[in-house]
Amino acid sequence: MSSLVWLVTGCSPGGFGEYFVQSILARGDKVIATARSVEKIKHFEQAGAAILQLDITDTQQSIKDTVARAIEIYGQIDVLVNNAAYIAIGTWEDLEPEDFQAQFDTNVFGTLRITRALLPHFRTRRAGTNVFIGSLSGWIGHPGCGAYAGSKHALEGMVESLYHETSHLGIQTLLIEPGRFRTLLLSSQNMRAAPTKVAENAEFNKARLDGLATENQRQPGDPGKLSEIVVDLVRREGVAKGREVPFRLPLGIDCFNDVQAKCEETLKLLEDWKDVIRGTDYS
Repeated sequence: MSSLVWLVTGCSPGGFGEYFVQSILARGDKVIATARSVEKIKHFEQAGAAILQLDITDTQQSIKDTVARAIEIYGQIDVLVNNAAYIAIGTWEDLEPEDFQAQFDTNVFGTLRITRALLPHFRTRRAGTNVFIGSLSGWIGHPGCGAYAGSKHALEGMVESLYHETSHLGIQTLLIEPGRFRTLLLSSQNMRAAPTKVAENAEFNKARLDGLATENQRQPGDPGKLSEIVVDLVRREGVAKGREVPFRLPLGIDCFNDVQAKCEETLKLLEDWKDVIRGTDYS
């Protein structure tokens, strides 16, 4: 495969974005690394990447202008990796509606804005790949993670629609669903935890935050391996060589186990309640 040009969001140190940049450059491809603070990603220039300031919560017009500048750097963009995200922690009563809105504005609407800005470029060329970083939380709503799980559930539904809308245009869509990987997602700069305002939630809230703090940088997944798999999928190399690339791919042993259990539970429910579920047509 010839050299590809990648645009990656959320490339601040310690996240998947940093590993994506390293893996992409190692394959001989070109990459435009982006972050809210360009100062945090200046080191990528020495490695051979181009860098741009990009806040996916900016206006659609501002993001369109940034994408236009990105296209000018190498003349085209072949792959968009939607990686920018953060996690809000708190129960329904502890998080304010504004906290849910902020979570969705980054994880859902920010992703929507940058993807919409690039779609005309891909559509005109009848080529391009949109990679979306979903989550195990797009399958399961863990307690205390309702805002994050809601954003990932919403994103997955939207991305599946995009897949069906654009496949015939030569545009590839990949939805990657990581489990627990050793990034800085649970660090103080990426996790926003709301203190509890409900006495009945105090014990649960403390246990949840203590557990997440203990898990930070002890997650089982290797983000470097994930980034290599994603590059393989796009380039049809390595683990993807000679295989049909799926639209949706969970990654991580915990993700495999939990998704399998969710599927088995759903199939059992469908079988146990089949007469009720299928008995709702007009007589």
